[in-house]
Amino acid sequence: MTDTNAVIRRQFLGHVATAPAGIGLMHLLAGESARAEDENAPKADWSPGMGKTHHAPKAKRVLQIFCPGAASHMDLWEHKPSLEKHHGKPLPGEGEFFSFQGKNGNLMRSPWDFVPCGESGKRITSMLPGMAQHVDDIAFFHAMHSKSNTHGPGCIFMNSGHPLEGFPSAGAWTSYALGSLNENLPAYVAITDLRGEPPNGKANWSNGFLPARHQAIMMSDQKQIRNLQRPDSIGEAEERDARSLLNQLNQKYAAANPGESDLRARIAAYELGGRMQLSAPEVSELSRESAATHKLYGTQDENRLKAAYARNCLLARRLLERDVRYVSLYCASRASGVDGLLNWDAHKTLKADYERHCPIFDQPTAALLSDLKQSGLLKDTLVLWATEFGRMPTHQDGTAGRDHNPDGFTCWMMGAGVKGGVSYGATDEFGRRAEVNPTTVWDFYATVLHLLGFDHERLTWYHNGLDRRLTDVHGNVISEVLA
Repeated sequence: MTDTNAVIRRQFLGHVATAPAGIGLMHLLAGESARAEDENAPKADWSPGMGKTHHAPKAKRVLQIFCPGAASHMDLWEHKPSLEKHHGKPLPGEGEFFSFQGKNGNLMRSPWDFVPCGESGKRITSMLPGMAQHVDDIAFFHAMHSKSNTHGPGCIFMNSGHPLEGFPSAGAWTSYALGSLNENLPAYVAITDLRGEPPNGKANWSNGFLPARHQAIMMSDQKQIRNLQRPDSIGEAEERDARSLLNQLNQKYAAANPGESDLRARIAAYELGGRMQLSAPEVSELSRESAATHKLYGTQDENRLKAAYARNCLLARRLLERDVRYVSLYCASRASGVDGLLNWDAHKTLKADYERHCPIFDQPTAALLSDLKQSGLLKDTLVLWATEFGRMPTHQDGTAGRDHNPDGFTCWMMGAGVKGGVSYGATDEFGRRAEVNPTTVWDFYATVLHLLGFDHERLTWYHNGLDRRLTDVHGNVISEVLA
């Protein structure tokens, strides 16, 4: 006599064993089909997440280097001879101006010389000899301005186009628009500094109202992704059976509850986590790099902060060459700490602060850019450098530092589709305000999305009754910096 319960159990287990394979095969075939379709489909027939674009892209991945703390434009990137000429004199028309922390003193020249670099002769600070090698490949935006003079909202605004939390970051928009190029790694990774997270932390790489799978995965050489290894007490077969059963139950529940949901995002996250068990340890294994590469980046430098940032730069390159879509690389952290040790927020001792920060930033960043160029990755990788706002051309009253200045600062980009050796816009003669071709954060990202193949006005997500955009309701592509 047949045991009916045993037959049912065998059928159930048979379905559990085969369902994940079928689901996985369907997923892979769907991806292959989408890619094949993309080669022939008209660009007007656009849908997100399949690698399709509105027009032919120049870039297929992005490296964003972010220096939180408001790195000073007139001490790094934008030469201001008038500051040297009028050093110690009041700022014309604004002698009594009160900025973020209070009253300002007189004009203060940069403590360092600005030297001509490259064939273009672009002048940048002598404190960045490594970056001087790359000025002919960089397009500088010297007339940026912000809506906030506070670090947290300023960082979020620079990363998401909105000064309030709850909006998707540029990396999340890129993940949503293009999807992944690597099935076994995240589309979006945020690499945090040894010194901590930037102001407002994870809000800088949030998915906002986009599906949860578009939020960045945090990595660094010091803080690897946790829980990727199977516990010793669980065998491989046991883990496989448990995953098969869980996958069957999850998919059944998700099918009964259609539409985008937290459950689907969680399922996708766990599936990615499973695939990353093989890929993530390999990509973060920096010991596989040559001694010459480690020396180029400075990963063994006696300055532990520089060595840690150098290892993060090397990790960024390894992620990019494995086709992670968007990598955010942070150089510094959330608070100024003791004497500005942690970030670029030089309120009191500008010279001492930047003589700590510039060597940490310069060699590893220059090495990363050289590596991308030498390998050919720079041809289809867009590199961005950003900070949340600028600093005052005057010294902060009673100090030898500079206060916050949202009215003028510098960002830059290089790589895929960018015209190198150009400077777009300028602040006034003292660096106080954006004066020539003032440029918004929305203009900056309209240009980024254009290089990625998107019309920024058409890349939208319906939320709370509005078609939301990275560029809000603003933004113009800056054609002057396009190759």
